[in-house]
Amino acid sequence: MSLTDKAIEQIRELIRTGALPPGSKLPPEPELAAQLGLSRNLAREAVKALAVARVLEVRRGDGTYVTSLRPRLLFEGLGGAVELLQGDSAALQDLMEVRRLLEPVATALAATRITDEQLAEVKKHLDAMREARDDVERLNAHDAAFHSAVLSATGNDTLLTLLEAISGRTLRARIWRGLVDSRAAERTLAEHEAIYNALTTRDASLSQAAALLHVSSTEQGLREHLRADSSLPS
Repeated sequence: MSLTDKAIEQIRELIRTGALPPGSKLPPEPELAAQLGLSRNLAREAVKALAVARVLEVRRGDGTYVTSLRPRLLFEGLGGAVELLQGDSAALQDLMEVRRLLEPVATALAATRITDEQLAEVKKHLDAMREARDDVERLNAHDAAFHSAVLSATGNDTLLTLLEAISGRTLRARIWRGLVDSRAAERTLAEHEAIYNALTTRDASLSQAAALLHVSSTEQGLREHLRADSSLPS
């Protein structure tokens, strides 16, 4: 572990133990460095790194604060990492596998908690997807919103943020483009409708099964799309 990594870990420990709770202001740099037994340069580098990770927020002219530490904020970088993996077919398939493991269970949980208002939100995006069946951009936007609405019904912000990051928008667009080109979009729309219908019954097992069928089908479609891409001449 480098000296900078050790400095980062020391500040994280202050946050973990509650010495620096969310929203609190860090001591001035000289005081922080002295408190942790660090040079000012090491303290500065550690603060910079934690600011990039959205753990700290540097406010010019005011000081440095611990952020809210909400999952959506801390996992923000994960979505960016997924976007960077678009050229790695093995990594994309790994991500789809993770989605297959998590999303059906999350959908089952949503079935037990979803409100009438949240169901209406899911239905709104399902209807919009049907209206946009030949428009990849609109399909992609409402597909993401459909799943976000379902996952929001779990009340679990960590689960929602994690799955949204794994199912990056660029990856969704890539899948939808392949579906529209192969005229398989109608089948995928029917899978979304099956998820919605299962949610309306508040049946966790049925909702999980519908989501598993959809994610497995999407995963298979991605595999075929990646194989087709790899067979094209460079």
